[in-house]
Amino acid sequence: MSPSDTGATPKLDIDPQSTPPSGIRGRVYRLVEHQTFQKSIMGLIVINAFTLGMETSPTVMGLIGPQLLVFDKIVIVVFCIELLLRIYAHGLPFFRGAWNVFDFIIVAITLAPSNESLAVLRSLRILRVLRLVSAIPRLRRIVGALLHAVPGVGAIAALLLLVFYVYAVISTKLFGAA
Repeated sequence: MSPSDTGATPKLDIDPQSTPPSGIRGRVYRLVEHQTFQKSIMGLIVINAFTLGMETSPTVMGLIGPQLLVFDKIVIVVFCIELLLRIYAHGLPFFRGAWNVFDFIIVAITLAPSNESLAVLRSLRILRVLRLVSAIPRLRRIVGALLHAVPGVGAIAALLLLVFYVYAVISTKLFGAA
């Protein structure tokens, strides 16, 4: 029986063959892999997604803008600490997980120097909410189904392109000279 069958939250990007380290590193490993820790980070990601959305409203920014910006800085610090703890706990194998690399890139972009040209890159932090796909079994199944449907959609697109081309040529021949 898999974790998705029982409704339990699966561990993210963990090599099932690896054994947890011992000592302080082992304690950090158990902390970052604990369900409460992972659910807390997921919750913070969702809350941060909402606050990033609120930052796009001039009205909201006029009312509580400074508080949102302070909260944003706190969230960035928490994400950096979480990422450093996960890297320390897993060591270099941390970078073998696709979601781990994704998180690392998003947090690194967040830490990039802030100027007008990089402001758009900093807003890519909203992409971290996609991490929910790996944590919620139903979303994983939906994404899997969509990915399995892509080849069929490509075939349909090719067929439609062929039909449009045929009718475009026929229409040009029939009505082009008129």
